[in-house]
Amino acid sequence: SGGNQVVLTGTGFTGAGAVRFGAASAVFTVNNDTQITATAPPGSGSVPVTVTTPGGTSNSVTYTYTTTPAPTLTDLDPHFGPISGGNTVTIFGTNLTGTTAVHFDAQAASNIVVVGDNQITVTAPAGTNTVVVTVTTPGGTSNPGIGNPYYTYVPQPALTSLIPDTGPATGGTNVTINGTALTYTDQVFFGATPAVFAAISDTIVLATSPPGAGSVPVTIQSPGGTSNSLTYTYE
Repeated sequence: SGGNQVVLTGTGFTGAGAVRFGAASAVFTVNNDTQITATAPPGSGSVPVTVTTPGGTSNSVTYTYTTTPAPTLTDLDPHFGPISGGNTVTIFGTNLTGTTAVHFDAQAASNIVVVGDNQITVTAPAGTNTVVVTVTTPGGTSNPGIGNPYYTYVPQPALTSLIPDTGPATGGTNVTINGTALTYTDQVFFGATPAVFAAISDTIVLATSPPGAGSVPVTIQSPGGTSNSLTYTYE
């Protein structure tokens, strides 16, 4: 069906007036005298690709149209990660064998491992906000409108205050944790002990202190990372 981006490398491309895949003309951009990026037109079989400039028409190189179906992306695990990237994301779908590229919007993922035709793993690039993940194979690029290909970059949580910051050693105190980027909180710790909690908003988490002793650091974990710590004192 065409539509994929093809990079042509050679010499003497400045002033190019036409790029042809067989007899079909392609839309193209001259990047510089040695590189052109063209959009493959629809076609079939193996065809000669040529570039025409005022100096003449080039020799040809072969481009092969494949009947391999385009990949379909159905889901991701996880759907959230830090803005710095670097975490491993498993991508589920169909026709993933032969994956040549994975993009989080315009950013390319690295360390692509094809586990099977229905699963690949990649290392997420850095990014912000919610983005669409696409997979490219010789059969084409996945359709963002199919499945659940959305990935959200989560900032690192930051804590500003605990109210109250003291309580009995038996625990059970309701503590308001104030900060930023708290929406995606998945764990709250008083020292090494996990606490029961509820994320109320992006700036407030309500936690119930577990039993403890002395002064302990309170931290929050989310897909964006681990927060700074604030001190809670058991009386």
